[in-house]
Amino acid sequence: MRCSVQSLTEFVSSVFERIGVPESEAEIIADVLVAADARGIPSHGVARLKRYIDGIRNGVMVPDSKPRIVHETTVSARIDGRDGLGQPVSFKAMKLAIEKAKANGIGMVTVFNSNHFGIAGYYAMMALEHGLIGFATTNTYPLVLPTFGRKAVLGTNPIALAVPTGTGRPFVLDMATSVVTRGKLEVYARKDKPIPPQWAADEDGNPCTEPSHILENFKKRAYGGLLPLGGGDELTGGHKGYGLAMIVEILSATLSGASISAKSYPSGRGSGIGHFFAAIDPELFLPREQFLKNMDELIETVKNSPRAHGKNRIYIHGEKEFEAMERSLREGIELDSKTSDMLKSIGEELGITCECD
Repeated sequence: MRCSVQSLTEFVSSVFERIGVPESEAEIIADVLVAADARGIPSHGVARLKRYIDGIRNGVMVPDSKPRIVHETTVSARIDGRDGLGQPVSFKAMKLAIEKAKANGIGMVTVFNSNHFGIAGYYAMMALEHGLIGFATTNTYPLVLPTFGRKAVLGTNPIALAVPTGTGRPFVLDMATSVVTRGKLEVYARKDKPIPPQWAADEDGNPCTEPSHILENFKKRAYGGLLPLGGGDELTGGHKGYGLAMIVEILSATLSGASISAKSYPSGRGSGIGHFFAAIDPELFLPREQFLKNMDELIETVKNSPRAHGKNRIYIHGEKEFEAMERSLREGIELDSKTSDMLKSIGEELGITCECD
């Protein structure tokens, strides 16, 4: 099934409204989810819609939560998400960080008692239209093994950084601190494809190529899980990905007062996870034009450096996603059959028509 970005966004927004989410917040959630698909990140797109619906119906996510600021300074704030959906409170938090950065040069906002917020890059990129550097992190459900461990106690814990440039596209890094995300396993499971042995380990710590087995272990909180960026051994740098995941836990959870990944999603309402957002004005350090010129020089130097044999291009982070977005706006978003069937089922249940081919 192929959908235009607008049609898919309208459908997803209508679904959230129908299950009790206020219209303005439903629009934010839909925009974040569809942006993931449009940017070529289907692991975090509308394929997760049923999970949000189930989360609301099971009481994990409060559809009409009213987040509140519990502490604030001129450059910082701490927000209680009050078990609401992650996207609206994250949008509010990043917007507040941007306002503080425009007034004071830097703004930092933490969120606790929140839920899954979609792609981290969405929030980091909010800073770009203001000429600011944007930064976003979140901890997640425990899915990742620490180096030399066999029980998942860390989240995939993404990091996103968006930086403006003078010419061309911005630099946008949006990455998990694990080799892959849970959503990537779900994509492979939907397609009945094995995963590479470097992605995950079973309950005994051995490489596992069956995504459904790993996903089932996640549900049971059994041993096994995803490997940190770099893999399962120090020889390949797995301890570095493990360290990055710890940094995200510190910023998103211990600094905000949220639950660490290992203690998130307890029985009962709420996941307890947390987020960290920051916006930085480059003029704290350099005149804006000088900074943008420096960014252009860096990017051009890297892009024009000698290429490996057989390779015709060196990409800068975010380029592939910007090009995917342009294609999606021009040609629509192609959804796999299982995701299409799920959307049709949800639409039939709620009496909403998805205007897609």
